[in-house]
Parts: sequence; C-alpha cells; structure tokens
Amino acid sequence: MPILSLGYIRLDIADAGRWQPFMRDFLGLMEVDGSTPGALSYRIDEYPARFVLSPSDTPQLGAVGWEVLDRHDMAELAAKVEKYGIEVQTGTPEECRLRAVSGFVRFEDPSGNPNELFWGPVYDHQPVHTPKVSKFVTGDQGLGHVIFSVLDSEVAYDFYCGVLGFEERNVLDIPGLDGRYYFLGCNPRQHSLGLAPGAAPGLNHFMVEAATLDDVGLGLDRAHDMGVPMMQSLGRHTNDRMVSFYVYSPEGHHVELGFDGERVEGRQPVYGITEGAFWGHRFTPPPEA
Repeated sequence: MPILSLGYIRLDIADAGRWQPFMRDFLGLMEVDGSTPGALSYRIDEYPARFVLSPSDTPQLGAVGWEVLDRHDMAELAAKVEKYGIEVQTGTPEECRLRAVSGFVRFEDPSGNPNELFWGPVYDHQPVHTPKVSKFVTGDQGLGHVIFSVLDSEVAYDFYCGVLGFEERNVLDIPGLDGRYYFLGCNPRQHSLGLAPGAAPGLNHFMVEAATLDDVGLGLDRAHDMGVPMMQSLGRHTNDRMVSFYVYSPEGHHVELGFDGERVEGRQPVYGITEGAFWGHRFTPPPEA
C-alpha cells in the first residue's frame, strides 16, 4: 500500500501559552527545539517532531503528513491526485528542512483539508524521553489516527480509498445525520483516518496510543489535576477496541489518549457498527470559553 502511516500533524494555533502545558504536561509529549522558528514541537518516538504547533492569527489545521516509502511512491500518488483534478505542489528545500523530511508534496482533499505526502524522515538520533508516559505505540502503526470533518463523506471516501489507496475498515451510520462515518486504514492500526460528515472541513480529533493502561489512568489523573475539560469519559470502542478517554484541546479539537488498540493483520471484511463504545465514553459538552 503506497501510504505507510500517519506521520505528523501541523497546527496553526492562537494561544501557545495554553497549548504548551496541554501537550507537554497533560499528554506527556517530549518538547524539543524543532526546525520551525517560534513553533512548539513535540516528539513521541525516534521520528522527528510528530506535532508542530505554530502561533497564528488564523488558527487552523496546517497539514497532516502521510509517510510513503520513497520518492517514487510519492510521485505515483501525486500523479493520481493530479489526475483526479486536484493541484499538487512540491515542497521547497527550505520547507523540507522545516519538516525534517527528504521530500514532500502538498494538496487539499475535496473538502479542503490540507494533506502532505512525505518520504525520508530526517532523524537527529537523540533518545526520546517521555517521563509521564511509559511509551507511545507507533512503529508500523504510525503516529496514531486523525478524524477529518468533511463536507461530503461519500466524495471523501472515493478520494481517500480510490486515489490514495486507504482500506475501508468499518462504517457508522448515525440516525438523522446527513452522511456516513468511514474509518480507513493503511497499516495494522485499525484506522489511521476517519471521515466525519460536517458543515466545515478541519481536524475533528487526533489520537495517540500509550503502551499501558496505567498510562491512560495517569493521564486521567493529570486531566483532573490540570482542569483539562473532559469530552468523553473512559470507555472501550467497538471498532478498534481501544480503551481511551477524550478531552477538549485549548482550541476545541477532540483529543484521545488510548491503550490496547486492535491490530488488523491483512485484508479483513468491512463491517458496520451501531454504537461507538461497548461501555463508557459518556459525552460532556464543550466548555463555553
């Protein structure tokens, strides 16, 4: 499969003073001096910064980066995107340096969500140190997963599966909602990408997976102690079997910290779900401010 994994997330943010403790002290990511001046940069494994948050007057999703094997796979996928009718731009050497990659291209999906394909992450060979989390689950499963809000989930499905080569893993139909949820995979992680019908494009949520249940429990304690607003209580999902909870980010994204996600080895039949959780995941509305 041409896309190997979710590689990085770049966000334009309004308030670095609120994001820094959220990423470092709550999620437990390793803050580093990254390549992007003035940005907050965070590692979770041997890769370069998986999260780069740049202060901006217009907060928005900057880019989601998908790793491919090499420049040849990147060129083949870029050609498919262009044939579909979407403009593709090649990253400059300076932009590659800022991302710590050997090469990348950028484009928007049919809803306008910014995507990048990259090859050749550039390592600095410094050991990762995440004292609040024993370890994050990455490797052949990549960073974790993201959920995009899309204007038309059927069009988005056709693009991500038909053009970029994602595998459909499961679907969710919610009564009264104009559109279907799709959960798509590109490696053994049950889903690396989700498509959620919405009125506007953007990043709906992202997930990082910790190595132990205690990591998740300690994360719950930190959320309580720091006053991080809860979005969904501890629960277990019906699709990826993840034990997790959700909070609201400083700018309203849904952020999931999980453990024990299912691995999908090889092609499996697609299935539908009628509930999001076997238990738990009780919803709390977002804070007003």
